[in-house]
Amino acid sequence: MFTGRYGFGVDLDQPFDEVLAKVQDALKAEGFGVLTTIDVKETLRQKLGLDMERYVILGACNPPLAHRALETEREVGLLLPCNVVVREVDGKTRVEIADPKAMLGIVGNPALDELAAEARARLQRALQSLEIS
Repeated sequence: MFTGRYGFGVDLDQPFDEVLAKVQDALKAEGFGVLTTIDVKETLRQKLGLDMERYVILGACNPPLAHRALETEREVGLLLPCNVVVREVDGKTRVEIADPKAMLGIVGNPALDELAAEARARLQRALQSLEIS
């Protein structure tokens, strides 16, 4: 697993479609459902006639965590759901997840710190499960 400025991820030597399905299963195992699926490659092809590598953004939500966050601070909905990116990079499939601690950290509400840590731990476990599957 690697860590970036505002997220973390893994590179896998597995086919894109296989990884995309495994990501959804791994998220489900940690209590996250996928609310949205954005096929960026297809959208840019249709709207702008551009071509790029396969790139999908999943909007993942853990309802109990989202509810707790919204009960703490209603405006936090602007930062939901958790974004998960599955994309092709140099012959591999990369999975990246926005770090809830980084995202919720911009709110500046210490009451969200524990919730962000729990969401982060769940999402990191989902990623780790991909590395061993």
